[in-house]
Amino acid sequence: MFDPVIAPSGTLLGLLQRGRGDGTLHALTAPRAEALAALDHCVLRDPRHDWQVENRSLYYARLYLDLNGELDAIEAHLFDPEDVLDTDESRTGLALAVLGHLASYGRRDALELLRRYAAHGSSWAWALDELALRDDDAGLRALAAPILARFSTDPEGDAELAAVVRDAFEPRPWRLWAEDPRESIATRVRAAQETGCFDRWQRQMRPTGPRPGWSVRAVFEWAQQGVERGAALHVPAARCLVAVAGPEDRPEILAAARNGADGARCTALRYLAEGNDPDALDLIEAAVVDGTAPVTEAAVDAFERMRSVAAVDRARGWAQRPDALGAAAGRMLACRGGAQDSDLVLGALREAVRGEGPDAPTLWSLVDGAGRLGIACAAPVLRHIYRETASSHLRGRAARALAATDPSFATGFAVECLWDCEETTREVAARHAETGDARVVERLRRLASDPAEEDEVQTAVRSRFGPDGTAG
Repeated sequence: MFDPVIAPSGTLLGLLQRGRGDGTLHALTAPRAEALAALDHCVLRDPRHDWQVENRSLYYARLYLDLNGELDAIEAHLFDPEDVLDTDESRTGLALAVLGHLASYGRRDALELLRRYAAHGSSWAWALDELALRDDDAGLRALAAPILARFSTDPEGDAELAAVVRDAFEPRPWRLWAEDPRESIATRVRAAQETGCFDRWQRQMRPTGPRPGWSVRAVFEWAQQGVERGAALHVPAARCLVAVAGPEDRPEILAAARNGADGARCTALRYLAEGNDPDALDLIEAAVVDGTAPVTEAAVDAFERMRSVAAVDRARGWAQRPDALGAAAGRMLACRGGAQDSDLVLGALREAVRGEGPDAPTLWSLVDGAGRLGIACAAPVLRHIYRETASSHLRGRAARALAATDPSFATGFAVECLWDCEETTREVAARHAETGDARVVERLRRLASDPAEEDEVQTAVRSRFGPDGTAG
């Protein structure tokens, strides 16, 4: 996945890339050609840092509808010669998802474009998944022959087909094709389904990893083998220790946590932390001081998962450390501290923004903590994060924190959040936006009637209307 270049937050392109509600509002008042150019740019060059957790497709699809936008740019992108050379789903996934939403809104041109791409494009499986949710049986049946033609009829092609059928995200097309009246299609798909089921059964019969009767040393050796082949196994290994270790094994585990090989040390630290062992916190601190990078990371992660009063007390002493453990301490206080920790959480929040910027991963917990603790003086920092972050999920967290800390939220950011790309952010807005603004009432009514809107958002919207249909 490429690293997207995000335009400044004050520009139309920057707002649309971030998925902010103001992006839609500005696009609807901008010259149509300019708005469509910015929209096409976003859809053809996915601006998300993590496409698996950030939403944009419905947001962009709705804007195409509002602008009555043509799909020429998307078509040219999908069928560009580069599609054959660059088959990474990140190049076409967002465009295909947008077409899927447009098809569900009744855009026939989007449906036809998805069908064509499923028949001829490199990321055909994604297009087929979109069609599986929206197309009728006749449309899907018409795709059976061109898609099966992608797989040769030799053993290698049959194996590839079986793997695709087995791992299909949406099984509807394959089930439909297994019952196709054309015997050549139905027979081949049914054979692939049977092979996939057999492969799954074989994998279940050949498990790898720990076995009953393993010793503590065997678990440590297994974790170290993972390190040597580049696989971090200390988390499942720690769970294995819970099953195999007894009180007599504690000295060996403590020794591994102090100076064992990386796999054993990470495993022992995780095991001791999850068991709230009295020596766990001292061993974690020592690991951060003298451990390798993987050990330090595992130690910090183990500390953050602790729930004990002792861990929270230790976090208060570590919160101002200028290292990874200090940052983790700030996050722990944000998640589990009390009102007395507000200053430490606020200091960690400000330091993270100042030192790492508005997209720092550590901000997720700190922003939540500012809202949970109701730190009113954190509102200026939260507003800055809301405006500048490229992460729509972090912006949503900032919105929730602002709802708890900023009296101006209901008449300010909450209004634009009704158009946000994240459904959880729209839900917050639906519960807080001031209905004195005519745009708010109109938007709430549209969300309530939109079949593509999430149930949680529509529930929040309905809570704002009385029995007589007036907004309150």
